Amino acid sequence: MFKFNVCFLKSYERILMLNREKPPIMGVWNGVGGKYEAGESVDEGAKREVFEETGIKVNEYYSKGVITWRNSDEEKDGLHVYLFEVNETLGNEPIQKTREGILDWKEIDWIMHPNNLGIAEMVTEYLPVLLAKEGDYLFEYIDGIVKLMETSTIARR
Repeated sequence: MFKFNVCFLKSYERILMLNREKPPIMGVWNGVGGKYEAGESVDEGAKREVFEETGIKVNEYYSKGVITWRNSDEEKDGLHVYLFEVNETLGNEPIQKTREGILDWKEIDWIMHPNNLGIAEMVTEYLPVLLAKEGDYLFEYIDGIVKLMETSTIARR
C-alpha cells in the first residue's frame, strides 16, 4: 500500500479542486487528499481525507486507480486516486478558503483545457479515464507520461 491518496469529487460537470497553500504542489489545482493513517484501508483513508478537507461525507467511489512510478532510488512508489460522485447541488457551492488552501468547483472542460498550466502534473492524463466509466485502474508514470496498464470494470450499482 502506498502512503498517499488524491480524491476528486464530481457534481454534474464540475470537479471539486483544491489550490494548495503549502507543499507538495503548492499553488496548483489538484484533488483533495493526503496520507493514510495506521490501520485504515485505502478506501477508508480516502473517505476520511475528503471529509477532513471538504466537510463532505462520501460513500462508495465511482472509479479509482493506482499510479506507480520509480523514485530516485529506482524503487516503486505511487498513490491511490479516487473519483466520487456527489449530490449535484454541491457543484454550486461558492469558493471556500480552508486550512489546506482554496476549494472551488471547476468545470471539467476548464480542468482539461490544453492551455491550462495551473493543474497538477498527471491529472489531465488519468482523470479522463476515471471519468469514462466505473472501474479500477492501474496506471504507470514513465518518462513523463501516464500509461493505462490495466482495467478492471466492476458493477457496483
